[in-house]
Amino acid sequence: MLGAFAAPLPPANADSSVATPPYRQGRGSPDGIGKFYQGREIAAVMGFEGAPWLDRPSRAGEERPDLLVEELHLQPGMTVADIGAGSGYLSRRMAPLVQTGRVFAVDVQPQMVALLTRLSQRPEYKNLMPIQGGADDVRLPPASVDLAVLVDVYHELAYPYEVMRSLVRALKPGGRVVLVEYRAGDPDVPIKTLHKMSEAQIRREMSVLPLVWDHTSERLPMQHFVVFRKPASDS
Repeated sequence: MLGAFAAPLPPANADSSVATPPYRQGRGSPDGIGKFYQGREIAAVMGFEGAPWLDRPSRAGEERPDLLVEELHLQPGMTVADIGAGSGYLSRRMAPLVQTGRVFAVDVQPQMVALLTRLSQRPEYKNLMPIQGGADDVRLPPASVDLAVLVDVYHELAYPYEVMRSLVRALKPGGRVVLVEYRAGDPDVPIKTLHKMSEAQIRREMSVLPLVWDHTSERLPMQHFVVFRKPASDS
C-alpha cells in the first residue's frame, strides 16, 4: 500500500532500553531511501496522491483480495489492525466480517487518515476506527489487537524495527501479525524490485522480535502471505 510509517523522520519515542537497530546509510537506488536494514534497502514511499491506484478496478483480479481475506480467518468480535491502511481498501472488507469487533485503520499520512475518517462515518463501517500512526509507532493500546495485517507496507517502513516492536506490544498474547509482500524473484510480478521481498528476508527481519513464525501461504497470485504469532505467555 502507500507505506504508512515510511516518512524518514527521527523516532519520537524510541525505547532507550533497546539497542539501536543496525541501520546503515549508503548510496540509494532510484526507488530507495539510501537506508539499509538487514541487507535490504528500504523502499521509497508512494504518497497519498497515489490513493486511486489502491482502488483500481483491476486489483481484485490481479491480487485476489478475496483470497487474502479468507486466509485471515476473521471471526466476529475480533479486534484487527490494518497497518498502513491507506484508502481503506482492506479495512472496508474486514470491518463487516468482525461485526461487533473493531478494525483499527492506522496510517501515518494525515490525508489518508482523513479518507479513513470519512469511511468510518458510513453506517456499514461504524466499527472502523482511524488512527494517526507515527513514523516509529503504531500508537495502539497495549495487548488490544487479535490480528494485525500489513499489506505491501512493511518494505517501506523507515523504522521497521521500531514499528514492529510497537505492534508486538499492541498484540494480545497469542495474537497474529500477517505480512503480505510482493514476491521477490518472481518475474511474473510486475513490481519494482525494492517493493518486493522474499519470504526468507521477511522471516529474517521478524526473527529479532518476540514473534514466532506460524506459516506461509502462497495462495495469492502475486504476494507472500507470512504469518507470525506473539507467544501466548506475554513477555
